[in-house]
Amino acid sequence: MWTSVQLPEENTKPLNPGQQVVPRPGRHRRPMTAPKTQRDKTSKKKKVALTVLTVIVLLGILVTAAYFIKQLIDSKYYFCKRSVKFIPLDKACDGIEDCAGGEDEITCVSSFKVNTTFPVRLTSDRWVLQVYSAGSGWRSVCSDDWSEHHTQKACQQLGYTHNPRSSTVPVQTLVSSLKTGPFTAIRPGTKTTPIHQATIDRKVCKSGSVISLICSDCGQVGTQDRIVGGTDAVIEDWPWQVSLQQNGQHTCGGSLVSPNWVVTAAHCFSGSKKELSRWRVVSGRTYMGTLGGSYVDRILLNADYNAARNDYDIAMIRLSSPITVGASRKPVCLPPKALGLAAGASLVVTGWGYLEEQGKISPSLQKASVPLIDSAKCSSPTIYGPVITNRMICAGFLEGKVDACQGDSGGPLVFLSSRWNLVGVVSWGVGCARERRPGVYSNVDELLNWIHTVMEKNS
Repeated sequence: MWTSVQLPEENTKPLNPGQQVVPRPGRHRRPMTAPKTQRDKTSKKKKVALTVLTVIVLLGILVTAAYFIKQLIDSKYYFCKRSVKFIPLDKACDGIEDCAGGEDEITCVSSFKVNTTFPVRLTSDRWVLQVYSAGSGWRSVCSDDWSEHHTQKACQQLGYTHNPRSSTVPVQTLVSSLKTGPFTAIRPGTKTTPIHQATIDRKVCKSGSVISLICSDCGQVGTQDRIVGGTDAVIEDWPWQVSLQQNGQHTCGGSLVSPNWVVTAAHCFSGSKKELSRWRVVSGRTYMGTLGGSYVDRILLNADYNAARNDYDIAMIRLSSPITVGASRKPVCLPPKALGLAAGASLVVTGWGYLEEQGKISPSLQKASVPLIDSAKCSSPTIYGPVITNRMICAGFLEGKVDACQGDSGGPLVFLSSRWNLVGVVSWGVGCARERRPGVYSNVDELLNWIHTVMEKNS
């Protein structure tokens, strides 16, 4: 028999009566969400990466635009820092002070005049040391009482010095013009005196020999032509070749003759190309580029440079800091006086100039072998006539085909004896590789006195 049980009524009072809890805003539980899938995570990463990439691209565009705007402004205007204004570029270095304090006329190309004879030189293909005095002229230095100290001293006067060494050459083996003197020899006890002031004249060398000097590792390369008619080259074979660039544009070539100095042509700085901060010297490159250029703190033109006649067409650039000598950067040798090159001697010209007349700059370094042309032939009426001076030499083929061209100006013409010597600087010509119009180069032999004096007086 079923019996019914009466259940107690539901108790609505709390089990623990106390102060009533009132919910506070923000204390509610967060609603549960479904867990993120791998696809959602990947999508978010893609969005972040896309955003970062977009920012980088925009920054790149802005930086590139800023660079080209600056290049454009720099190519047209000079900025006066003190007076905070721009002036047209052709007003900088024009001899008139347009900026406060003459700022626009301070860092400019200048001329250098030499009225004296540099008192130390090397001569002939034996690299014989000679010293000069106004009373006695040039005298070959005997090996009598010569020491390692004197080797160091003489080489320091001659410029680039690296592991200098001397040797002796018997007088009787010298060319006839040197066999009979005059001679001079070191006075004992003259260790701190410059070489040319530390000697005493001699009729003959007691030792029977004279001093030959090798002052550095110049002109040496590890192994051994576009220039019109040339072939590809690598900078390691021609490590003295540099590109002179104005506002990032290749303008001329040049040759390292020491870690601090570059020899080039005076005509490279014509017109409005006289403000030093616009110039960079790019070295160690086979392929034309603008990165890594050395700053310039002095450009000196030969004061006798005649633009109308292309005479004394030589200049020197001093770098703000020395280059580091290595396989792709190494000075060429300044030649000894009277190296004795004969007509037909094989020379090499290098550069990034036009591959053809009215052409374009070559992206890679070029080399070409050209023969030396006899001076009398080059100055004959059928070639260049009387415009050829003693400060010029000619090299190339009278039938044309191989030649330096625009953009090669200022670059090296070199000759290999025991090492590569800088015998010429690309100067001028009529067209490029034309028949009976060979290349004309500044004659370094005739300009050695100026080069050595510039390096000594501006060191």
